[in-house]
Amino acid sequence: METLNVRTDRRVEMQNITAELEALIARKGWRDGLLALHCPHTTAGLAVNEAADPSVARDIAAALASLAPREGGYTHAEGNSDAHIKSCLTGAQLTLFVEQGRLLLGTWQGIFFCEFDGPRSRQLWAKWLPGGEERGGPGAKPSGKNQ
Repeated sequence: METLNVRTDRRVEMQNITAELEALIARKGWRDGLLALHCPHTTAGLAVNEAADPSVARDIAAALASLAPREGGYTHAEGNSDAHIKSCLTGAQLTLFVEQGRLLLGTWQGIFFCEFDGPRSRQLWAKWLPGGEERGGPGAKPSGKNQ
């Protein structure tokens, strides 16, 4: 498992981490498989959405703020209940396809770390699940077992 460190600068921030994930894939030499991501924080999450226009991320943050306003009469004593709710709405895991060493994303898509209780130093866990030749799929060399 790999750990990526994410530093956020604002209380609510959708940070595009696509380039960091692509760099990790290249550095590790991962070719074909799945990249599983997990956010181990209860006030942050992950999302795949449009990365070409930054106003989309701002609109998503604004919509989440209307669904779970900061002051909502919550009973949680720490004052960050809205961040917990937004984390549930975005989710803590993503599974991404990787082919020929590249993330398979739609034309406008990017991967976002969604901070809802920053600024903070956070972690993101990444686990590589090999497929194809790396795992014995089509084109793989026989292992000599069960042939």
